[in-house]
Amino acid sequence: MNEKMNIKLEKMYEKDINNLIPIMKSAFNYDTKIHLGKETGGPPGYDDGTFLKRWALDKEATSYCIYLDNILIGGTILWINDNNENSLGCLFIDINYEDKGIGTKVWYKIEDMYPNTKIWNTETPIFSRRNHCFYVNKCGFHVIEIKNPKDLEDGSFILEKLIR
Repeated sequence: MNEKMNIKLEKMYEKDINNLIPIMKSAFNYDTKIHLGKETGGPPGYDDGTFLKRWALDKEATSYCIYLDNILIGGTILWINDNNENSLGCLFIDINYEDKGIGTKVWYKIEDMYPNTKIWNTETPIFSRRNHCFYVNKCGFHVIEIKNPKDLEDGSFILEKLIR
């Protein structure tokens, strides 16, 4: 991972949504294509901004735009709780910037921003082997539950990372 990467996380606002839509859409479509062979796919509203408007702008969410050298390359949605058991709702990076260590650096930047966290939780589709590798091998999460293990499209891995 290049330590000289200038990665910034800046609070996400409604004005950012239109610039994030094509990034999110291509990230989810790419993942769906390589794992399921389908041209498109993602959670409802991932491709038109309604997902981000619903979740990223929720008053309980903490959402950031991800910048690399002042170029918008992705976004993340977090749920930061008073009990310090926090959740990663979504993390997506422009496909042109994947496989360069950026996602890992973003994740550890998030961890540094919330040093009182005891547990991080997230969920990812069962079909997305790249996500499994990222969360488990790069970020230190562990699979704690598999929902609908026989359903490639609706199954998911529930992951947790205990912070010591």
